Amino acid sequence: MSSNKARADSLSLLLFTLRSGKLMAINLLKVSEIIPCPPLTKLPESHPHVKGIATLRGASLSVIDLSRAIGERPLEDPNGGCLIVTDVSRSKQGLHVQAVSKIVHCLTTDIRPPPFGSGGVRSYITGVTSVDGVLVQVLDIEKVIHGIAPAQIEMAPTELSMEDAEVLGNARILVVDDSQTALQQSVHTLRNLGLQCHTARSAKEAIDCLLDLQGTAQQINLIVSDIEMSEMDGYAFTRTLRETPDFSHLYVLLHTSLDSAMNSEKARLAGANGVLTKFSSPELTKCLIEAARAVAEQGH
Repeated sequence: MSSNKARADSLSLLLFTLRSGKLMAINLLKVSEIIPCPPLTKLPESHPHVKGIATLRGASLSVIDLSRAIGERPLEDPNGGCLIVTDVSRSKQGLHVQAVSKIVHCLTTDIRPPPFGSGGVRSYITGVTSVDGVLVQVLDIEKVIHGIAPAQIEMAPTELSMEDAEVLGNARILVVDDSQTALQQSVHTLRNLGLQCHTARSAKEAIDCLLDLQGTAQQINLIVSDIEMSEMDGYAFTRTLRETPDFSHLYVLLHTSLDSAMNSEKARLAGANGVLTKFSSPELTKCLIEAARAVAEQGH
């Protein structure tokens, strides 16, 4: 198995701009609708990046000042622009942007990792691509949301039965996610369970890790992988594993900020053992225990 051979799936991106005019993008599957910016109600003691609350068909919607959230200049007209309503990680929110440009269709192999020196842990992008010769930055929406409302992760040790603790102790886990924020959330849950793990920021890096550890005492037997990743997404990564004799047996849990219901069939067809919507530490723990039991039954 070569880590340089990327499998390509199709992807639809919604392009938008902020004040600077540079093009940014978000996966279209994360977008519920696009609307003109409605009147907003500012709540006292709200996060400084929350512009206000909108009422959308009788339901309250938090509106994020995306420019401010990612360190850009504010929009010229603070009451203009439009909202990209997103459904991500079990919640809906509105992203206030300057304008929506268009929808483009591309391959996951067209999305490249952010260039070296592009911001590191402070960066709010997970990848870059080119549309009509113009650079487009793919927004790390999980990091934006986490910066405003971090997922609650219990830091006290999780109480496990002796049986569950024993079976988890035999799991050798690789966590794969191109969002540093999402990766840290998963690692924190694992550490809370008393587990160590290997990590990778791309499918290519994950394959390199699997090859390096193959035949050692740390040989991986359980993978927790994001679906949306640059170059090779989680579906293609899973299919690659299933087609590789040394790794076809690996337990693969796809962990996504998209609604897992819409991805379950595609995940099954790719060969994944399970799919889970980010981010719930208790649900991830439950899935890890189930996965570790399955791995133990297989004798891996």
